[in-house]
Amino acid sequence: MSITNTPTSNDACLSIVHSLMCHRQGGESESFAKRAIESLVKKLKEKKDELDSLITAITTNGAHPSKCVTIQRTLDGRLQVAGRKGFPHVVYARLWRWPDLHKNELKHVKYCQYAFDLKCDNVCVNPYHYERVVSPGIDLSGLTLSSPLLVKDEYDYDNQQSHSSSESHLQTIQHPPSRPVPQETFSSPALLPPSEGSTSASTSAFSTITPEYWCSIAYFEMDVQVGETFKVPSTCPIVTVDGYVDPSGGDRFCLGQLSNVHRTENIERARLHIGKGVQLECKGEGDVWVRCLSDHAVFVQSYYLDREAGRAPGDAVHKIYPSAYIKVFDLRQCHRQMQQQAATAQAAAAAQAAAVAGNIPGPGSVGGIAPAISLSAAAGIGVDDLRRLCILRMSFVKGWGPDYPRQSIKETPCWIEIHLHRALQLLDEVLHTMPIADPQPLD
Repeated sequence: MSITNTPTSNDACLSIVHSLMCHRQGGESESFAKRAIESLVKKLKEKKDELDSLITAITTNGAHPSKCVTIQRTLDGRLQVAGRKGFPHVVYARLWRWPDLHKNELKHVKYCQYAFDLKCDNVCVNPYHYERVVSPGIDLSGLTLSSPLLVKDEYDYDNQQSHSSSESHLQTIQHPPSRPVPQETFSSPALLPPSEGSTSASTSAFSTITPEYWCSIAYFEMDVQVGETFKVPSTCPIVTVDGYVDPSGGDRFCLGQLSNVHRTENIERARLHIGKGVQLECKGEGDVWVRCLSDHAVFVQSYYLDREAGRAPGDAVHKIYPSAYIKVFDLRQCHRQMQQQAATAQAAAAAQAAAVAGNIPGPGSVGGIAPAISLSAAAGIGVDDLRRLCILRMSFVKGWGPDYPRQSIKETPCWIEIHLHRALQLLDEVLHTMPIADPQPLD
């Protein structure tokens, strides 16, 4: 069969394999590639629409949209081909897209329903449902890797090895620079439509809130705040935070001129690499975007990016590469989350109070220890937990989490905490309508 005659799922397996072999990138041996492709085609023979999606994706180099192409997840998540084991989405991405791919370099696209990281029973192996998260412009050969999973800091004076903690749930998710996006994409004031349950009251709250300052930025070295909190006027939707020594004011917060008698040599070295720093931009109703102007990556804690990556809030650290421009906060999503959490905490507290008063659930309901634990956890949501939804944290140069020697942002040499005033005012509104009591501190 000729390469130009694209097969369909109705063709013989041999014809389909021959066509798909013509599009491999050459990183693997011909025999391994053939075994891997034959195995996949046979598994998809009963799922003709997915097989057609695979053929379309590979033969057009992803030029046309394609559906998920799924195989069953194995117990350890890996696929065995010709005596070798590997993660299935990585195996096929190497075959057809990036022959030098490492297993920690893939991030699924938003519309992929069965991406490997989503932990579904089936795994999508469509190579065009994943993006490579290390920029092609970065030469990986110069980086010291303790294993392919761990990406070191952008520079390393400490000569420390990366540490991976099996106890930690944090993961570093990488955000390289992408193609420029037309400015008009962001012209709409409502970047996300209102949720279905939105009321006219919540919608009007968005339009009536006009704080004098749209955010305040506190600078820390390790666990100590250095200098005064910097407030950004609403008249300056774009603010730069950099490492220079010019006077701060208006749309620029210069960290270079801040002194700290307890500053260590390691902190001083890290501060030298802040350079041009970052730009924070407030868009529309209160969404926030970050542009990395520094020559080194910045590391961000963002509940919005967690959710976009399919992770639980606070479950990841996001590494934003130089020149990357990325959304890190969505006001409407934050508002929905604070409403849901406040309502959950209020309902759980009421249920706990009823249980204490002797109104024990009847035999028809779920009882026992487990519900009591979940009730207690939900009732333990306090105002501070809701305030975290309105805060961004960002470390310059040095990361934290299991991929790094530092397990908390408070162990990084220089970082900032950004309080978003519109979100905090919305939280105020939510707490007025659904007041919740802060949990009592433990003695």
